[in-house]
Amino acid sequence: MFEIPMFVSWAAIGGVGTVVYCSFFEWTLHRFVMHRPLGRFRYPFESHALVHHRVFRADESYHLLDKKDAMTIPMAWWNGPALVVLGTVPFAAAAWWLGHWGLLAGAGLAAAAYYATYEYIHWCMHLPKKRTVERSGIFFRLNGHHLLHHRYMGKNFNVVLPLADLMLGTLLRRSPIHFRQPRGPAVPDVQPRGLKTGVSQI
Repeated sequence: MFEIPMFVSWAAIGGVGTVVYCSFFEWTLHRFVMHRPLGRFRYPFESHALVHHRVFRADESYHLLDKKDAMTIPMAWWNGPALVVLGTVPFAAAAWWLGHWGLLAGAGLAAAAYYATYEYIHWCMHLPKKRTVERSGIFFRLNGHHLLHHRYMGKNFNVVLPLADLMLGTLLRRSPIHFRQPRGPAVPDVQPRGLKTGVSQI
């Protein structure tokens, strides 16, 4: 018998579980598929590591300089549905095994929201326009987190929730050396503590 409170409870469990899972899924995809060729499947590596990171570096080019490069910020349109499906596979199996489809409903909504959040804030990071979200403290910190990834590609693989970076040892809070970074109201200073900006740049 279908019970709304039970469905909602399982949907909440699926939603929370999926957000945590997506942090590790994003980390794994970013590190092992987008930053290295996966056999003959080279599309993610080429579009991200070879194109996106070539256009958007950790200096002033972190922000879009040429309008024609805007198309290199988001993923291809079909990536969203594919990643949402992949993100919910474990929860679909669990929902079938447990007999509680609310788990899958919550997981699907959370996975879609996680992906949409990724695309939106990533777009705002590289193409800032003083949007409301860009004035939030969370965005400010995530922007610094992502900026450091563009400087150190082996660090800070998460864009939305750096839980996996924290747990898996790839979290970098500040640069160990001084470099010429972009400036702006939504860009934190990620230089080493105790060093003045404008000193030797590497």
